[in-house]
Order: sequence, then C-alpha cells, then structure tokens
Amino acid sequence: MRKLENYVQGRWQVGEGREAVLASPSNAEAFAEVSAKGIDHAAGLAYARQRGGAALRAMSFAERGSLLKGLSQAIHGKREELITLAVDELGNTRGDAKFDLDGATGTLAWYASLGKRLGEARHRLDGEPEELGASSRLQGQHLFVPRRGVAVLINAYNFPAWGMAEKMATAILAGMPVYVKPGTASASLAHAVAKIIVESNVLPEGVFSFICGRAGDLLDHLEFQDCVAFTGSAATGRVIRSHPRILEKGVRVNVEADSVNSAILGPDVDEESETFDLFIRDVVNDLTQKAGQKCTAIRRVVVPEGAVEPVKTRIEEELARVPIGLPSEKGVRMGPLAGKDQLEEARARLEDLLVCTEILIGSPGDLDAVRGDASRGAFMKPVVLLAKSADAAPAVHCVEVFGPVSTVIAYDGTPEAAADILARGEGSLVASFYSDDRGFAAALIEEAAPYQGRLVWGSKRVAGSAPTPGTVFPQFIHGGPGRAGDGEELGGVRGLDFYSQRVAVEGFGPLLERILGR
Repeated sequence: MRKLENYVQGRWQVGEGREAVLASPSNAEAFAEVSAKGIDHAAGLAYARQRGGAALRAMSFAERGSLLKGLSQAIHGKREELITLAVDELGNTRGDAKFDLDGATGTLAWYASLGKRLGEARHRLDGEPEELGASSRLQGQHLFVPRRGVAVLINAYNFPAWGMAEKMATAILAGMPVYVKPGTASASLAHAVAKIIVESNVLPEGVFSFICGRAGDLLDHLEFQDCVAFTGSAATGRVIRSHPRILEKGVRVNVEADSVNSAILGPDVDEESETFDLFIRDVVNDLTQKAGQKCTAIRRVVVPEGAVEPVKTRIEEELARVPIGLPSEKGVRMGPLAGKDQLEEARARLEDLLVCTEILIGSPGDLDAVRGDASRGAFMKPVVLLAKSADAAPAVHCVEVFGPVSTVIAYDGTPEAAADILARGEGSLVASFYSDDRGFAAALIEEAAPYQGRLVWGSKRVAGSAPTPGTVFPQFIHGGPGRAGDGEELGGVRGLDFYSQRVAVEGFGPLLERILGR
C-alpha cells in the first residue's frame, strides 16, 4: 500500500504515522494511506509567502496567466491516466471522471485567457477616478493589489481536480501562492494532479504547496494577509470561521457549504414539450451524476400540483435506463458513493427526510440491479421522495442528503409560491426553472434572486444546447447566501477580488493617472 506524500517548502515530505487509509468505494479494497503529521506548517506558510508570493507579485497578469495555461496543458496531457485512476480508486464512471478533470483544465485555461486580457499590469483599477475638490488636481482612485499572504485552499472530496483548480486559478492570477488541502476520500486523484503540477516545473518555487493528510495546526499559523477558501459542510465552515487565530488576525474566509438546490417546473410546461424533457433530463442527471454527490445537485423538485404523476412516470422511466455498478463494467453510468462513511451519512440523512415524506420512486435497500458485488461497495440506488406540501415537510428545506436523493414538492403554479419554497432553503448555490412563459420567468427571477447564487432558466429556446444547472462556469460566481456559505468563487474577474486588497489612493490627479495607468 502506497503512502501519499505532501509537498511543502519545495520538496515532497512523508507524514508521520497513518492518519487515514484510502479504500475503493467499489470494493472496499485499501490502496493508499495519508498523513500530514509532523509537517511544519509554520515554515511551509512562511516559505510560500516569501518565495512564492514575491515571485507572483513580480509578474504581470499576462505572465501569471501563462502559468495557468501551462498547468492546464500539463494536466490535460495526463488526462487518460487520471481518468483511469478515478475509475479504479474513486469509483467514478468515466463520464464523471471527465466531468471533474475537464472542468479543472477548462477553468485553468479560461483564467489563463483572462490573464492575457488583463495584460502587463500587476494591479487592477476599480472604477473611475473621483475628483475630491473643486478642480481635477486632487483625485482618488480605487485599485486592487495582491495580498501578501498565502491562499489556503481546503477542498471537498467530490471534485478533487475541479475544486482545486478553480481556487488555484483565481488565487494565482491575483498574485497569491496556494497551500492546498484536498478532501481525504479522493486525495489520491488530487495527489496525482499535484505530482503533475510539480513535475511540470511551470510554477515558481513556493507558489504551490500540498498536504493530503489532516490540516493539524495549519490554521494556527495564519497571518492577517492570508486567506482561507473552504468547500465542505456548513458545520466545518463554522469551525473554520470561528477559529481563534482567524478571529484574532482577521483572516479572510470564503465558504461554499451545504445547499438544498431546487428545480421548478412552470405551470405552462406540457409533458410532451422540449422544456419538459429538459427538466426531466436535469433532475435525472443530478440524481445519477457523481452518484448525486454534487454541491449543485437538485434536492427539491418543485412541480405544479397536477404534474406530480407525469413527473414521477418520466423520472422512473429515465432512471431505469441508467445502469448502476462497478465503473469499470461496460455500460455502467452510475457508480458508488465516495466511500462507506459517505454511504452511512447519506442513509442517516435519508431517514431524517422519511419522517415527513414518503417514497415516490426507488427503495433504499434495493441493490439487486447493481452490477458487481454491491455488498462490498458503497452503492446506493436513486430515491425520489414526495412531500405532501412545503409546510408538511420542513426537513426537506434544511436537510441535504449528499447522494442520489431528491424530493418532489407540489405547488400552486404561481411564481410567488415557488419563490417561497426556495426561500425556505435559506440560501442555495443554484436554482433552475423551466418555463416558456416570459411573464412567469420575469416574476420568478425577481422573487427568487435574493435566495440564490445562480438562477438557470430552461426553455424550448435552449433545450438543445443548455448544459445542466450543476455545470459551474468560470465566468459566473459559484456560491450562495445563507446556508450555502455566503461566499463567492469564480465569477470572471470577480474571482480575483477575494485574493486582492482594495485600496483607495488619493493625490495629484495627473500623477496618479501616470503611475497607476488607465
């Protein structure tokens, strides 16, 4: 069994002892162990600040963008090897592995192109200059400059490549070195990507650090110029935000957490229409892709009162066409959850929902159709629940089963009622709605927008080309209010803001313009 190393202070280091054993969720066979015990995080962070930070700040945006382009190409060059690893060790289907890896390289490439567009500058102007007196002699200008710390990136297990890349892309382009901590369950793929990054020799010394064991005392050594970007549970997010060192030093924190996302079917949509097909496609995709383990997955399926039965019928038909089993088996389209721990957690949360719902489709204990030895793997077939009303099932608005489980909720067909159901989730990453009625769409956008990080409008006009609502684009923010963490990642150039300091510079206008540029 191999031991995954950590990359700190410009060299690979083996952690002491064994903090966790990694096993395949397909058959429970152990293949690696991880530990970051004994790693000197104080020295590692200092090395990153002094070496990596200085190197990035000396570069223009275009030069930093070239680094990201090099990383994208290096990772893409090993794409097939990484897909094989994800299938064999993480239980991903080939499609799920490609979704993760191509999302990673695509995001890095997009931010590389943004760096090229930002050009030879090393800072960004924010808005127009403001006159501070009776003439233009005295002016002020806001600008963004790189923070002189380290970006600590703590990622979830469901997207070991994409999650790491989206945080790295924005931090490095903004001018900050990164200290990466992946989710343990999928650390072997993150470690393989880290190896490619180091061996590519694209990044200057100190820009990239990586630990694949427990964080240990990492947060104890943060300084006020450092940042922490976290993806994971709301409970862990609260622990990070309330860490004494973070409070003492005022360390900047971004959290992407639990999210009870929704899909809303408009009352105008006929079950024979393209829009209805698009709605069903997206619901089924989010039940099965990554075995439902996506932070953007649809958890609440909100349909008009008369549409419950046709929706049930179509979802049931489509799920029957999705073979479940060992990802290496030909034709399998849905694999296991990330591990036995994740399976037990999903089952426990499903029991919480069953207190106030009933099963509409599926059976939690039914694994007869799974291809392979279901007893050894972390398999769970999709389950669709039915809530008699939004009021009768309060748990569906606050309990997220991180697996292949969604709940159908009937509503009266008005945009106000749909938005009220969304609001009960107290903030989510994304909501999608499906309608060809412009009036319904306009009203729903206005009513629902405050509760979402992103709204996706599905209609017959985009049915042939629309990606699923769970697709995260680098051009748009990834985050959401309230329960979702109240954070923002990506969003084009906005993604750089978190890793930058906005400062107002005041002085003699003509000289400011000459020094700062415009």
